[in-house]
Amino acid sequence: MTDRDVLLEVRGLKLEGRSDETWTPIVNGVDLTLHKGEVLGLIGESGAGKSTVGLASMGFCRDGVRIAGGSVNFDGIDLVNASAATKRSLLGKRIAYVAQSAAASFNPAHKLIDQHTEAPVQHGVKSRAESEKDAIELYRKLRLPNPEEIGFRYPHQVSGGQLQRAMTAMAMSCRPDLIIFDEPTTALDVTTQIEVLASIRDIVDQFDTAAIYITHDLAVVAQMADRIKVLLKGDEVEEADTRTMLSAPKEDYTKSLWAVRSFQRPQKPAVQTGATSVIAVKNVTAAYGKTPVLFDVSFDIHEGRTVAVVGESGSGKSTTARCITGLLPPREGHIEFEGTALPLDYRKRSKDQLRQAQMIYQMADTALNPRKTIGELIGRPVEFYLGLRGREKRKRVEELLEQIELEPSQYINRLPSELSGGQKQRIGIARALAAEPRFIICDEVTSALDQLVAEGILKLLAKLQDELRLSYMFITHDLATVRAISDEVVVMKDGRVVEQGQKDDMFTPPHHPYTDLLLASVPEMDPDWLTNLLAQRGADNIGDAAVDKMT
Repeated sequence: MTDRDVLLEVRGLKLEGRSDETWTPIVNGVDLTLHKGEVLGLIGESGAGKSTVGLASMGFCRDGVRIAGGSVNFDGIDLVNASAATKRSLLGKRIAYVAQSAAASFNPAHKLIDQHTEAPVQHGVKSRAESEKDAIELYRKLRLPNPEEIGFRYPHQVSGGQLQRAMTAMAMSCRPDLIIFDEPTTALDVTTQIEVLASIRDIVDQFDTAAIYITHDLAVVAQMADRIKVLLKGDEVEEADTRTMLSAPKEDYTKSLWAVRSFQRPQKPAVQTGATSVIAVKNVTAAYGKTPVLFDVSFDIHEGRTVAVVGESGSGKSTTARCITGLLPPREGHIEFEGTALPLDYRKRSKDQLRQAQMIYQMADTALNPRKTIGELIGRPVEFYLGLRGREKRKRVEELLEQIELEPSQYINRLPSELSGGQKQRIGIARALAAEPRFIICDEVTSALDQLVAEGILKLLAKLQDELRLSYMFITHDLATVRAISDEVVVMKDGRVVEQGQKDDMFTPPHHPYTDLLLASVPEMDPDWLTNLLAQRGADNIGDAAVDKMT
């Protein structure tokens, strides 16, 4: 490549974040060069500065962050000193952004198609009719179900994985020169992730689009990036082409990222026949309006054990959790707590019944009220369920912070915005523990975290389970997490349980064909893995191959 191919050049980028009235360095002189059609992977643990650098590459900073030095040059345009009008003319048209949390990024009051067509229409790239037609084609390319119809739904009417793909389609609506992908497959199951990765790679190649791909998933970045840059606490660690970085990283920190996740709980003995379960899902069938979504789902969760519920986006994992909590009353079947049937509607359950089943959510950013302090967030369930007030309430909140390994004096008066992603997730755990439940639903609680932080969260959950004899339903699409923490595994597809059993049995062939597909779809630390898998399945795109295998 020649200098004339350079699309983005960042030199000496320094960024600062404001705390009270003090500005503190958060990125310390980062350089990067991106050529047309090239993909740069930005990796590092939580707080490394990956997303901040990605946004600054667009000439944008979040509230409380400023560019303190350096330059950002996009195709000859100085984005640091560019006017607001110049930036508006570029953003959405020539530079696009795919956020990590689609649920927090879409406007809930507007249909997907309306939000998709906004940028191309406003920038004069396409008419509304042309943009709608193009949206349907992009939905089809990204393997969204019913591409002609799904755009006319509201964000809450599609699954998290589907919403993430809709956001990717929206970013591509103007065929930009540069796309910043900020953890775009975090919320996706492994089969959907492959489809999206293949589609992204295809579109990047087809339109010669440059991209910065921010991720904590090293196997994913190996499939996507031409070069990889490693960051740590705002500093550059090293940079090299992908094959060199994977085979011969120079720095100890990079080598630690490359190390396979070490934590894995041993398989517990099988539950004795006839043992009473803490939670039993009995022949549950459910629907959203007139649309059936669950079909005769049954499984048990016993004391002190973790049942991992896995399956692709839309398989019914989170819907089953909604039935258990009473948010979605089943049409048929029932939920039992310690052998006693619970009222199907949460509004008919007693306070003690509500207390026994709590939930930790996937996206701590949207699950924690940004206006409440940590003490208030944890203290509310303490007061509601246990009736504690004043000093007793504060003492219990401090005990809960100690349980999640956060120093009470340092965190009790902070706001969520002052915490890292891993710390926010720990607060979500403490809030669930505040009710002193027997059973906790963990809904993709590590999917938004880098591998080092995720391992810490898994170890914490395991420690709490052992100390408090908690039972977990662990909703996840990460099979490494399943291996690490589960005792039993339930595999779901299209609202049905297709296979279930002890963890060790589930990872030992022979498998149900769909389970086999899930296992075969876990990316490997090999830059040729996706290409080889595509060729092995003998299809023009990986999405078709996945469908072929399932059918």
